[in-house]
Amino acid sequence: QVQLVESGGASVHSGGSLKLSCSLSGNMEDYGAIGWFRQAPGKEREGVSCISMESGATDYADSVKGRFAISRDPATNTVTQQMNSLKPEDTATYYCAPAFDSSCHWYLSPGSYQYLGVWGQGTQVTVSS
Repeated sequence: QVQLVESGGASVHSGGSLKLSCSLSGNMEDYGAIGWFRQAPGKEREGVSCISMESGATDYADSVKGRFAISRDPATNTVTQQMNSLKPEDTATYYCAPAFDSSCHWYLSPGSYQYLGVWGQGTQVTVSS
C-alpha cells in the first residue's frame, strides 16, 4: 500500500507563504487524482486542492482560489502545494491523499474524504494575525 509523507508546515504571520510537499512511496500514476485536504480543530476535513493525474487539470476550494497552487511531479512521486497570502483561517493540519476517481469536482466535494483510504500523518500550518 502506498505511504504518504507530508512536510513543509510551519507557523507564519498573516500574508505569508508556505510550500507543502507530499512524497508518495508508490506510483502516483496508479491513481486518477491527488490533492490536499485540511482539518482545523473541531471542523470536518475539507478538500482544498486537486490535480488530475491524466490531464494535469487543477481545481481548488473557493476559499483558497487565487492563493494556493498545486503541482505534481510523477518522476519523483511528489505533490506540492504553494500557499500564498495566508490567512488565520488557513490554520489547520494539511494532508495529501490520492484518489482512484479522476474527478476533481468529486474530490473537492463535501465528505469525499470518507472514501479515501490512504492518508499521511499531516503537516501543521498555523497562521497568526
